[in-house]
Amino acid sequence: MAGESKIWFTCFILSLHFTTVEKTANHFYMSQQPFKKFINPKNNAAIKEKHKQDKKNAKKERAAAIEKHFEEKRSIRQRAFSSNNPVVADKPGRKQKYPQPKKEQATVSSSNTKKITDTSEMPLNKYLAHCGVTSRRDAVSLIIDGKVTVNKKIITQPAFKVSEKDEVIFNGKKLFVTKNLIYILLNKPKDYITTTDDPQNRKTVLQLTKNATDQRIYPVGRLDRNTSGVLLLTNDGQLTQELTHPSFNVKKVYEAKLDKPLTKNDFEKILNGIKLEDGEIFADALAYADSKDKSIIGIELHSGRNRIVRRIFEHLGYDVKGLDRVMYANLTKKNVERGKWRYLSEKEVRLLKYMNKQKSIRTANKENKKIDTSEFN
Repeated sequence: MAGESKIWFTCFILSLHFTTVEKTANHFYMSQQPFKKFINPKNNAAIKEKHKQDKKNAKKERAAAIEKHFEEKRSIRQRAFSSNNPVVADKPGRKQKYPQPKKEQATVSSSNTKKITDTSEMPLNKYLAHCGVTSRRDAVSLIIDGKVTVNKKIITQPAFKVSEKDEVIFNGKKLFVTKNLIYILLNKPKDYITTTDDPQNRKTVLQLTKNATDQRIYPVGRLDRNTSGVLLLTNDGQLTQELTHPSFNVKKVYEAKLDKPLTKNDFEKILNGIKLEDGEIFADALAYADSKDKSIIGIELHSGRNRIVRRIFEHLGYDVKGLDRVMYANLTKKNVERGKWRYLSEKEVRLLKYMNKQKSIRTANKENKKIDTSEFN
């Protein structure tokens, strides 16, 4: 009996011990739970670096995949044009992308293309513009005045068709279609006239850009002798035609210095429209350039009429003491000192051409709408 009591007492003591150990362990675990995030904390710099490396590797893999794709396309194209056998489609049901025509057909096609290139014709005034002589509009007067010969014959019809095979001579020199197009922005100073040459030997804007290029360039549009500011010079006849044509409504912004403050009444008159001798004119925008000096006016127009800004203010009894063109299309004189020039960037040229392309589309759409309306009426 005594032995059984001892055994029972020993088991009781052991169970109490294990219970105490278990409770102590649970208490330690529970007490550590709120502080678990502080145990072995993550290094943010290491995480960021790993993410950066993963992103960099993914970019390399993507670039390699794109390069591989285009390399396959280039090899397919090369095989298509170098082999007499047509390229088989790489996927079932997919059309053959670069079929190789028969050798005889290819020969005929190339000869026809050459013939078309050699015999392509254009109006004489357009040809002069493409040769960098002047704009299409100014070329018309040169041709009518008999200053251009084609194949040793004087031609006075601007619409006369010519090609590169013809011998076109102006000022004793044979003309060639210009391949290298030049675009120059000039911050024109006063006392320079906007023309290629002057019989009175006055200073011209081309004297300021004589070291810019060997190509024959000409000004786009005109600025008065006493007007300064942005002026574009180029040998791109197509762009010149588009920028100077009234239908494209190229934006021009001027800063005018008047002899006296512009009154509120005259301010409203300009915005509402003024009748001049050659028709009514509206300002697209008008503002006081200086709040403290109301004789300095900013005016935005799209009209290309001669001396239009000066005539607007003179009609209302103001004398324009100074006139500066601060913007032409999307071009400004920023970072170009007075009398200095710079080349246009590729982006600026693209914007000019895209802007005119969009405007030509809108103009065509307006004309089509007018035609549609007239048909219903």
